[in-house]
Amino acid sequence: MFAVIKTGGKQYNVSADDTITVMALPGEKGDAVSFDTVLMYGGEGQSTLGAPFIEGASVVGEIVEQKRGPKVISFKKRRRQNSKRKRGHRQDLTLVRITSLGAGGASAGTGSPAGEAPAASAPEA
Repeated sequence: MFAVIKTGGKQYNVSADDTITVMALPGEKGDAVSFDTVLMYGGEGQSTLGAPFIEGASVVGEIVEQKRGPKVISFKKRRRQNSKRKRGHRQDLTLVRITSLGAGGASAGTGSPAGEAPAASAPEA
């Protein structure tokens, strides 16, 4: 089984026991986190696509570590002006281990397959 979640403005393709690095989340080592913005859920040839999110679906993970990313140097120089600026930046990151995927009300394999539109019903007179 797999799920596509959205957190920190980015999308991640995850499955059980995966470890992902996301933008900083509140909490400490060992705390549980829940991602409710599930864009897609599926496995075994079937998938469910949200519009934009799947109702009731969630992905649960555990915080492994709070850390900081590598230093990124921003250097600007204006030639012949004796002007330069050097700044450094380190992003706060959280390492999360995915423990379980929950489809909620929409399990994988229900609904229409990806790429097919649902059949329209005839209007009643």
